[in-house]
Parts: sequence; structure tokens; C-alpha cells
Amino acid sequence: MPEKLFFRNLHVTAGSGVVLRDITLPVAAGEILAIIGPAHSGKTTLLRVANRMIEDRRDLCRTGDVLLDGVEVRTLDADELRRRVGLIFATPVPLPGTIFDNVAYGPRLHGTRHKAQLNSVVEAALRAAFLWDEVKDRLHTSALRLSGGQQQRLCIARTMAVSPEVILMDEPCSGLDPISTSQIESAMRQLKARYTFVLVTNNVKQAARVADKVAFFLSGELVEFGTAEQLFTNPRDRRTDDYVSGRIG
Repeated sequence: MPEKLFFRNLHVTAGSGVVLRDITLPVAAGEILAIIGPAHSGKTTLLRVANRMIEDRRDLCRTGDVLLDGVEVRTLDADELRRRVGLIFATPVPLPGTIFDNVAYGPRLHGTRHKAQLNSVVEAALRAAFLWDEVKDRLHTSALRLSGGQQQRLCIARTMAVSPEVILMDEPCSGLDPISTSQIESAMRQLKARYTFVLVTNNVKQAARVADKVAFFLSGELVEFGTAEQLFTNPRDRRTDDYVSGRIG
């Protein structure tokens, strides 16, 4: 499969410290890449670089390339990039307002005003996020009244409403119950034909369940990258074996 996103010799420093060390990592179109590793391994920074969210951090400096369809993301308009590459955080952040307005926010911002079209977009996004059946009768109530799992799926629907190409997910299930986690994982597996996912997770079992490819980060270094089956059953690096078996972490 062609590379949708490609990190090439990516190096990020914070003052005199190294956050990411010469990372080269391809992300194929239509796959789920899971990034695993202990805290402070640079996993979240990688997502933020891809979405151009570190540029206002004067303490961070990055070299190397981040390519979206072969184009360096720094050359793209930031708003357009963030439409094409959505980022979902560990803690869901619903916008003030109704469930409908949360999902319709992006399409309205990009010029969609016709009511019937907005209705269609909102329904399609909520269905894709496995939330429609739970909220279809209360679309005009506050999004803040949803449960934590529902709020996270609402954020996924809000991201999908603007037709992204890549969805970056930073520990999206970290605070959720097993049922909500299962619903989000099911959504990812069914949606990967339409989107490319990069999932940062500290849950090794989750990575094994949903990922096509897995990258193991340790102290800012990409230690190992391969298929989920290979990395979890026959890791090439002893450090990977130690991490996935629970001996370190």
C-alpha cells in the first residue's frame, strides 16, 4: 500500500534534551498503526508534529520531514492540514452546545450551510462513530450530558464530519470502561478502509487487537517496527520483548 504519512529522519529536541531521535516511520494508507512504549517516549510529540501543534513551542526544535502524500506538512495551510489530519486527544473535549452543533461545527466552518446537507453529514458521522442510535432522539441537548465514552465517540464523529484522510488518536480509551473501549476499537476496524489511523496507546493488548502495524518507542527512539503479529510474537529486539511481556514499562 502507498505511504499516506511518512516520518523521515524526524528529530525533535527540547532545549538540550532529545524528544525524538531520527525517526523514520511509514504509515500506509488504509491501515491502523499503533505506537506503543512507556511514558516519555515521544509518542504524543510525534502526533503533535504531524498536526503542526508544536510550532508555537519555542523550546521545541524539529528537523527532518513529515510528509502527507509526499508533501511536507509545514508547506500546507495549517487549517487545511488539520482538516485532512484530525487529532483526537486522550480526554474528550466536546464543544459547548448541542450534540448536533458539535458534529456540524467543522462542516459549517468549511461553508456547509444547507440544513438538509448538515443533517445528512451529522447523521453519517454519528453512525460511523457508533453513536447515532444512542443520541438520535436528543441531538439538540447538551453534549456535556453525554457519558465519557459517548463524548469520546462524539469527538471522533466531529473529526470525521470534515472528511479527514488521517486520524491521529492519543490514548483515546485511557479513561473509558471496557464497553466504550470495545465500541471505539470496533469503529476503528470498520473505518480503516476509509481512513488511515495512527493510535498511540499504552495498552499493549489493545494494540494487538486493532493494529495492522506496530511501532515500539523507547526514550525517543524507534526501537522496532513491524506487523502486529511479528512484533508481539517474535520481536527482533530484546527491549521490545521485555516491554510487550511486561518486564519493563
